[in-house]
Amino acid sequence: MSKDRTRPAGRYDRSRPGTVPRQRPRRPLRPHHWFAERLLAVLSGQRPVHWMLGHTIGEAYDQLTRLAPDAPLGAGRRRPVVRACHGTQPATGVVEAFASIATGEQVRAMAFRLEQGPDLRWRCAAIDLGGERLPAAR
Repeated sequence: MSKDRTRPAGRYDRSRPGTVPRQRPRRPLRPHHWFAERLLAVLSGQRPVHWMLGHTIGEAYDQLTRLAPDAPLGAGRRRPVVRACHGTQPATGVVEAFASIATGEQVRAMAFRLEQGPDLRWRCAAIDLGGERLPAAR
């Protein structure tokens, strides 16, 4: 009996040629995940504020213009990443979300509100950076 017939179903041996693990299809990002990445890019100094012009409404753009020059989520040489992002839908067409942003050993909180317009596009309506910097949990 060959070794291929004795391995458990679904198990792949990377050292054998011709066996490729199945790739899961990528799901499209939920709006709050997509916005968390974009807001992080602006608030860490990787992208200019005007990059969010068509993606904000109300005071959100003004909040970004006040926050972005200091690059509050950019710390030193390490690139910040979205560690976790969760959202709730308190009403139809509204998502209130929060993300934890890690930069090396530091973790920051970012909260934001998204609203869906009549054109069904999501736009950021408010942004809040909260809390003091805390060491990352290991």
